Amino acid sequence: MKTNLRTDDLTCPSCIKKIETGIGKTEGVTGVNVKFNLNKVTVEHDDTVTGESLKNTVEKLGYPVKSVNTSA
Repeated sequence: MKTNLRTDDLTCPSCIKKIETGIGKTEGVTGVNVKFNLNKVTVEHDDTVTGESLKNTVEKLGYPVKSVNTSA
């Protein structure tokens, strides 16, 4: 599965590392790609991970999530 999250507060490369590390620790996540210039986080994961749980993780890291889109 793949989930795309949109946020407005990705301003620098250190944001990438913080999010990749935070989400990467989630059981079931197989890949994380952060594009700070597009304010987009793409997460590849198995079906045990929900878009809502990923949103909560990103928001706990200090980045408000505008939208979540999960596809198979």
